Amino acid sequence: MTSFSPLTLAGLIANHAVSLPNRPAVTFEGGGARPDEVRTYAQLWRGGQRLARALLDLGTAPGEFFAVLMANHAEFIELMIAAGISGTVFVPIDPRVKGDKLSYMLNAAGCVGVVAADYALPHLQGVRLQVPALRWVLALPTDEARLPIADFAGVRSFDEVLRDAHDELPIATANPDGPMQLIYTSGTTGDPKGIIMTHRRYCETAAAAQKLFGYGPGTKPYSGLSLTHANAQLVTVGSSLSAGLHCVLSRRFTKSRLWDITRQHGCTTFTLLGGMTTAVYAEPPKADDGDNPVQYVVSAGMPTAIWEDFERRYKVKVLEFYGAAEGGLVVKPIGQGPVGSIGKVPPSFQYRIVDEAGREVAKGASGELLLRAADGSPFKVEYYRNVEASAKKCGDGWLHMGDVVHEDADGWLFFEYRKGGGIRHNGDFVNTAFVEKVIAESGQVDDVYVYGVKAASGAPGEKDVVAAVVPKYREGFDPKALFKLCRAKLEANFVPSYVQVLDQIPKTASEKPQDRFLIEVFEAEPARVFTERAA
Repeated sequence: MTSFSPLTLAGLIANHAVSLPNRPAVTFEGGGARPDEVRTYAQLWRGGQRLARALLDLGTAPGEFFAVLMANHAEFIELMIAAGISGTVFVPIDPRVKGDKLSYMLNAAGCVGVVAADYALPHLQGVRLQVPALRWVLALPTDEARLPIADFAGVRSFDEVLRDAHDELPIATANPDGPMQLIYTSGTTGDPKGIIMTHRRYCETAAAAQKLFGYGPGTKPYSGLSLTHANAQLVTVGSSLSAGLHCVLSRRFTKSRLWDITRQHGCTTFTLLGGMTTAVYAEPPKADDGDNPVQYVVSAGMPTAIWEDFERRYKVKVLEFYGAAEGGLVVKPIGQGPVGSIGKVPPSFQYRIVDEAGREVAKGASGELLLRAADGSPFKVEYYRNVEASAKKCGDGWLHMGDVVHEDADGWLFFEYRKGGGIRHNGDFVNTAFVEKVIAESGQVDDVYVYGVKAASGAPGEKDVVAAVVPKYREGFDPKALFKLCRAKLEANFVPSYVQVLDQIPKTASEKPQDRFLIEVFEAEPARVFTERAA
C-alpha cells in the first residue's frame, strides 16, 4: 500500500482516502435553502484529482499562483488538495472584495488564474483588465448568481473543464517546505500583506491545534467562518482532516441559525472570533438556548464582560486562544486560569513582553508580546515580495505579534489592544467589551461594534468612543434610549460619544469589523451619526 507524506494536505487526504474512504469528511450544510452537501475522504481525493487535472489543462505550471474567490463550497477544499497535487499555489480571497483592493491582491500575488464562484464574477470582471498576468478564469456554478456564466467573456465553467480519468495524477509537491498558499492579512489598517504558508507549517499547525483544542474521536467541529481565513482553514478544517474527523461548515456565518445547525448536525464544538460573540449574544434569549450538543466553544476574543453569562446561557464552556496567521499561539484550557485571560504560552514557544524600546517589562506591566520556538531558533515569516515587512515582523529572531498584553503573577496573559489601536478617552483606556455588552443586551440591535475616532477635543492620543449599531427594527429605533441606557449602566468615560446607525457593519472574512471603513462612513455620512445631546 502506497503511503504519502502527511506533511502536505494532498498527502493527508490521499492516505485517508485509502484508510477511511467512506468516512464523511466535511458536510456543507444547506440551511434549508439547498440540500446538504457531504464529501467523504475518497470523494475529496477524487475531487482534488479532477481539479488538479483542470488546473494543468488550463496551462497552470507548478509554482504558479491562482486565486480562489468564493465562499465556503466543497470545491474550495478540493482546490486546496488540487494545488498540492499539481504543485501550484492557491491564493484565497474573500468573494466580497472588489475594486482596487481586489486588483491589488491579484497583482501582488501575480495570479495567472482565478477560480471564482459565479456570484463573484461581476467584481472580478470589473478589474480583469487591471491584472495583466491573468490568463484564465474558471467559474463555479451556484444558486446565487444574478447573471449566467455565459454572459462573462473569457470565463469557462467547471462543467467545461472537469473530467474524470482512470489514471491518478501523482502528487507533484515533493518539498513540504515549499509554498502551499499565499494567505492575506486582513488589511484593516492598510494594504493586506500576503503570508507564504508552507505545506509543512499548515499540516503541523493543524495537527498541533487538534491536540491543543482537545479534538478526539467523538468531536464534530463546526464553523461558519470563511475558508479564506486561517481560522476556518486550520482550527476547523485542517484539524479535522488531520485527525480523520467529520466537520460541518456553512457557506457563510449565520448567527441566527448557529444553535439550530449544531443541533441538527450534532456538532460538539465551534469557533467564534471576538465580534461574532457579541453578535450571537445580542440575539433575543430563547428557552432552548442551553439545549444543544455543544460541549465547548473555541474562542479567540471572548469579551470578559459576557464570558460567564455566555457560558451560563448556552450551557457551554469556553476554550480561549490567541494566535495569528503568521504563527504563534496562546491557549487557555477549559476551566483553568482567570476569566478574561487569553491563556499561557505553550511549552513549544519562548516569549517576552517588551516596551517600545525592546526592554522586558515587569509582571503586570503592558507591552508587546514576542514569541519564538522553544529551542531558541529564529522565527521566520515570509511576506510575499515584501522583504522589509518580513524582516520587521521577525526582528532579532522573535515574532512580533503587534499586540499589547500584560501578564499576571501566575503567568496568565491578558490581551489589551492592537499596537496603534486602543481607545484612550479622557486619559483612560476604554474596555469596549463592557459598552458592547450593555448595547447588545438592550434588545434594540442586531449587531454592535465599538471603535474610536480622533477626539473632537484635539487632545494628542485621545479618541472619542463610537458605537456602531445595526438596529433590530429600523422603524422606531431610538438612539436617545441607547445613550440613556449606557449612562445608567456604564461609568461616564465609557458612554459613547456617538451612535452610528448602519445597515451592516463592514467586516473581513474572519468577521472582524473594519475600523477604516467605519471611519470613512462616519465622516462621509453624518446623518447616520447621533450624539447624546442631539439624539
